[in-house]
Amino acid sequence: MTDPLGSQDDGGTELTEEEREGLIPSYITLRSELNEAEQANILEAEEWAFTRKRDPLEEKFLNNLHKRMFGNVWRWAGQYRTTGKNIGIDAYRIPMELRQLLDDCRYWIENGTYEPDEIAARFHHRLVLIHCYPNGNGRHARLAADLLLKSIGRERFSWGGANLVDVVETRKRYIAALQAADEHDIGPLLKFVRS
Repeated sequence: MTDPLGSQDDGGTELTEEEREGLIPSYITLRSELNEAEQANILEAEEWAFTRKRDPLEEKFLNNLHKRMFGNVWRWAGQYRTTGKNIGIDAYRIPMELRQLLDDCRYWIENGTYEPDEIAARFHHRLVLIHCYPNGNGRHARLAADLLLKSIGRERFSWGGANLVDVVETRKRYIAALQAADEHDIGPLLKFVRS
């Protein structure tokens, strides 16, 4: 039997044994069941987030958003990771780097440093790069970017027009766009988010 919590070799984050023990639903034995449980939780969180006025540039809100997105599935939802990952900064730097990102983003908005789509794409990229949580960082950062767009009167991104968990080719394009942004080329990500 395949380990539902193991890496899918698709750019996902590998969980430690302790993080795996944080799984709440005992019925999950397949990756598809895990994805389904997480997706149901995320849909509830989206309804909560988009039906209220929220400030996506508040650290407390971002942590609460992650908890709302994954709290029915993972005990550690909304809590910063304490372990190293295949992506992300050192865990001890998360609070400082996140505060810096939020301050930078506020500055970009207040000063019109970039167009709104680019602000949201840069926000998304850096949030993924920081990698605050044990898992779910991409999905969290996509929803946070969409909420940021809404807060400045813009439409949500289309994110390649597909479910990035299940559609392999779209996920590959997304990861390639993030990797280009890692190398300071935001162009592919800007193209992807509206494709």
